[in-house]
Amino acid sequence: MPFVIRIHQTGGPEVMRWEEIALAEPAPGEVRVRHEAVGLNYIDVYHRSGLYPLQLPSGIGLEAAGVVDAVGSGVSDLSPGDRVAYAGGPVGAYSQVRCLPADRLLKLPDAISFATAAAMMLQGLTSAYLLRRTYRVQTGDAVLIHAAAGGVGLIACQWAKALGATVIGTVSTEAKAALAAAHGCDHVIDYTRENFPRRVREITAGTGVAVVYDGVGKDTFAGSLDSLRTCGMMVSFGNASGPVPPFDPLLLSQKGSLFLTRPTLMHYTAKRDDLLALGAELFDVVGSGKVRIEVHQTYPLAEAATAHRDLEARKHTGSTILLP
Repeated sequence: MPFVIRIHQTGGPEVMRWEEIALAEPAPGEVRVRHEAVGLNYIDVYHRSGLYPLQLPSGIGLEAAGVVDAVGSGVSDLSPGDRVAYAGGPVGAYSQVRCLPADRLLKLPDAISFATAAAMMLQGLTSAYLLRRTYRVQTGDAVLIHAAAGGVGLIACQWAKALGATVIGTVSTEAKAALAAAHGCDHVIDYTRENFPRRVREITAGTGVAVVYDGVGKDTFAGSLDSLRTCGMMVSFGNASGPVPPFDPLLLSQKGSLFLTRPTLMHYTAKRDDLLALGAELFDVVGSGKVRIEVHQTYPLAEAATAHRDLEARKHTGSTILLP
């Protein structure tokens, strides 16, 4: 019998339980996937803690890679034995085996391993929509990417650099600064020791950046607005330090007619064609070698609680996977 991580209440890492489940048959339009690797992402913490509410009891996790085990009726483009990967839901990736809608899966190129796929799908597709859809980075743009040594950060910094941008990244330690510099950052700012909006202005000769990609939230929001050029775009896509408090929209006018958006991968991949297009861009940039995916932490899936504790303690760099 397969096992799954489930939560019956929200709270700390201790609420996650390792439970045995029955092997389900795929419904029409679904496939059953045997996971080879599962991705760990900060949104999993939001689901577990209740910041992003789920209907309980619930599985957890949004990203994995594996092999198609069985196919439901009406599925014509996938077959048992196909290598697949997915990100963005439905929740429940912290499992050894699961059924999910076939239209949420992407066929995995042979050159990309299961571990690499599980480490990159959510963070890579997030980077794809941020850099290529939300604000389309152009050659010559100056961009600011917070948490530059994190999972999304390392991918986004490399990708933005490959697009011809001047990449400024923020980090919290010297070790993370070295990691960010080795993955596309032209300028690295330790925000624990430096005033990052001031440094951004110095780096850009007073102009500010075209776009800020901010997955940190509360602690960096105000400084991010102060780092933007006139008519620049603030992309707030995460809350690692807590949610951004309410503010007066007039502030955007006062700071230079700024744009603000709070996007999600779910909306950018809701249509199958959009998911396929973003997936193709991700597989292409990784396959070309322009973006390297590095798994820096690995845990048994059964020890997901330990992985969550380490993630929340900011012990992680790069990508983390859980092995079923």
